[in-house]
Amino acid sequence: MPELPEVETVRRTLLPLVVGKTIEQVKVHWKKIVQYPDVETFCERLQEQTIHDIHRRGKFLIFQLDDVVLVSHLRMEGRYIYEDEHAPFDRHTHIFFTFTDRTELRYRDVRKFGTMHLFDKGDECHVPPLSNIGREPLDEQFTASWLTDQLKRTKRTVKATLLDQTVVAGLGNIYVDEVLFRSSIHPERVAATLTVQEFEALHKAIIETMREAIEKGGSTVRTYVNTQGKSGTFQNELYVYGRANMPCRRCGNLIIKTVVANRGTHYCGTCQK
Repeated sequence: MPELPEVETVRRTLLPLVVGKTIEQVKVHWKKIVQYPDVETFCERLQEQTIHDIHRRGKFLIFQLDDVVLVSHLRMEGRYIYEDEHAPFDRHTHIFFTFTDRTELRYRDVRKFGTMHLFDKGDECHVPPLSNIGREPLDEQFTASWLTDQLKRTKRTVKATLLDQTVVAGLGNIYVDEVLFRSSIHPERVAATLTVQEFEALHKAIIETMREAIEKGGSTVRTYVNTQGKSGTFQNELYVYGRANMPCRRCGNLIIKTVVANRGTHYCGTCQK
């Protein structure tokens, strides 16, 4: 599933392609992707709307138009493709936003898990899904003291807490494993038991990992590519995720894979006591 760095990369590659474009019509081939409102209203309200900007909140893309806001979640394999109106497409392409200049923004999703919501401008942050999201790791308000306060309140493992999107926005399985390794914290530690030094190390690791991953265009572990069809390169920098039974890049002992919070979890038993 695309996490914060991948979604941010998609946002940045979409901006020069579609900002300033006016939608002439919308075609929906798989209705379940449109969660709100109904498909007919969704298509009607987007007609003659111009895209002015694209924001990101956690793992959500937020298209700012004249009167409405489109909130899009890529889920596991959702992808936006920018093409000429007459370019061929396959059976996994489910939504078509045709612009007045005869180009199209297409939404392709092999698993059909992606979602779209359309709201009146200004309403999007006050209702789900955006109203439930926690703080952004790269915002000024994401401080070490705030993170400490959040984690001290729970009896859950540190991994389960960091995966919770209502606590920290945008972190998923790949990057939680990575930041825990970088901060030398075992994924099964109860979050509230971390020391002051560990909270500070964790906070620093989250910010540094997110920034580095964005700079490298995210991680292409399975199928992720950006809007231009290019893979990320941060997967080459991963310390533990996807490296089960391979030597730890820090100590040389084998990386362990287990299950924590119902997710495949990678860690070094030596570096993360």
